[in-house]
Amino acid sequence: MSSAAAMPIAIALAVVKTLVLLVGGVITFFAYKAYRRTRQPALGYLSLGFGLVTLGLVLAGMLYEILRVPLMTGILLESLLVLAGFLVIARSLYVT
Repeated sequence: MSSAAAMPIAIALAVVKTLVLLVGGVITFFAYKAYRRTRQPALGYLSLGFGLVTLGLVLAGMLYEILRVPLMTGILLESLLVLAGFLVIARSLYVT
């Protein structure tokens, strides 16, 4: 694929990743706000999990574009954060 053909895809990807960051940030904020209001540990874990997933979903591109980290390394770090976030969210569902 030529550089000119890849440009619209790169712009669309940047827009989608920005929207993921905004929506994920809002979800994380509301989960944390609910935790502060109720002091329920499950909601604290939930907000942490959503924060990790949100961070993970935008990390690879940021590392690649800004810090010049190899793309595969960025994707690995992204996937590890998403996995950690999902594990924390799963844990939030089982807090007694």
